[in-house]
Amino acid sequence: MKIKKIIFSILTALVLIISIFLYMNRDNFVYVGSVDIIEVDCSKKRQILSEVLESDQRIRKSNEFIKYAKEDHRNQELVISIIEKCGMPTLKEVDQRQMDAIWLGLQHSTKEIRKKYFPQIEKAVKNGDLSKQQYALMKDRMLMDEGKPQIYGSQIKNGKLYKLENPKTVNERRKEMGLEPIEDYLKNFNIQFKPNYDIHITYC
Repeated sequence: MKIKKIIFSILTALVLIISIFLYMNRDNFVYVGSVDIIEVDCSKKRQILSEVLESDQRIRKSNEFIKYAKEDHRNQELVISIIEKCGMPTLKEVDQRQMDAIWLGLQHSTKEIRKKYFPQIEKAVKNGDLSKQQYALMKDRMLMDEGKPQIYGSQIKNGKLYKLENPKTVNERRKEMGLEPIEDYLKNFNIQFKPNYDIHITYC
């Protein structure tokens, strides 16, 4: 009887540990295989992007990334396929929400894809098709991909602010990009901003 209780306790602890691990590393389990170029009908890109946006936001609100991994993967393939086969959309061709779907598809894809298509994001921001805020978030995500300090303080890793370049002047950079003060931003994550922390610390 005691042995059964011990085994049950061990199994319960293992399930808890695995659950915590999956939650803390959920971004690593969002994607299913490689993100490839697929066939898309360019005449229907507005409809496709609207569906991508709705799907992407539903997945994030549900917080069940593993459950919706295939759907998320499909969204990313649709976005890169539209860019490759139809060209990068502009606000002359689609509306703002549909442009946002392009950004979300790339932001939530792999680091290789973000890096590949970032020049098109930069151009879209310069042309006014995407916002400076979206530029800042993707730039920070790319720097985090490379293990470098972020610039605008938008990225959180394992419940902590990911390492930041020149913390004391971050709000100046954030203001230039139309972002709220970092103190207010971090309140959403119950994180207190400490501008004097060592930027060389790596969170694991």
